[in-house]
Amino acid sequence: MRDPQALISTGELAALLGDPSLRLYDCTTSTVPPPEGSDVPYVAVSGRAGFEEAHIPGADHLDIQGEFAARDSKFLFMMAPVEQMSAAFGRHGIGPHSRVVLYNRGNMWMSTRFWWMLRALGCDAAVLDGGFDKWQAEGRPTESGAPRGYPRATFAAAPRPGMFVGRDDVLAALHQPGTVIVNALGDDLHQGRGPSRYGRPGRIPGSVQVSAATLIDPATKGFTTLADARDKFEAKGVTPDKRVICYCGGGISTTIDLFLLHQLGYDDITLYDASMGEWARDPELPIETG
Repeated sequence: MRDPQALISTGELAALLGDPSLRLYDCTTSTVPPPEGSDVPYVAVSGRAGFEEAHIPGADHLDIQGEFAARDSKFLFMMAPVEQMSAAFGRHGIGPHSRVVLYNRGNMWMSTRFWWMLRALGCDAAVLDGGFDKWQAEGRPTESGAPRGYPRATFAAAPRPGMFVGRDDVLAALHQPGTVIVNALGDDLHQGRGPSRYGRPGRIPGSVQVSAATLIDPATKGFTTLADARDKFEAKGVTPDKRVICYCGGGISTTIDLFLLHQLGYDDITLYDASMGEWARDPELPIETG
């Protein structure tokens, strides 16, 4: 594992509770079907209500769409400008000596999304392996109520370049032999079987599928082994010598792929942030099915 500090077990987190440097965040946001007739693929629903019912003691809650998404984008969850991100993370107490741990319930891809955003800003964080589901299944303590929060801090961003790309970069990459484009969506969406909530059915031409769902162990809710992840990527031609562009529906679930690629030692990896939410709705962009 390239970066052991980026992954934390439930036992390790339990031993850290009460550490004054710990900054623990529930990142849960869910997506629900849009109103009939809407042209958006889904609606974002903050996980704050579920957080107030039960959360890991001392945790704060982060609302990705409410505070951390670009305000001028028609797409959900898009990476916000550095100034907006720095102000938001500072409000939630992340400073130069914080030990940041991220989790969510139901799956881990919203916490890996926050891990990727923080990494893009030069801040290292850890993802709780198995998230809240595993913590709760093990009978570990929880508390309820509104977050107590952390004292405001100065978040000093040191942006890392190249961690996000746009449609033009992806379009140019279709003809680059040293680049592989990875789709983290499931089979039906990848193959374009039936209607798609994102727009035109199908995938970015030439992209290969490594579904984020296949990189999670259903028994533990945690990540699959690195050996299994390596086998899945390499079977699709995703090798460390290539540039890798990852996408999904809205730039969230594919951060599971990015997290594991990072841990496997891949260096040239990036995220197409708008993903199929943009690509499938632009008739000028090519699309492939089957």
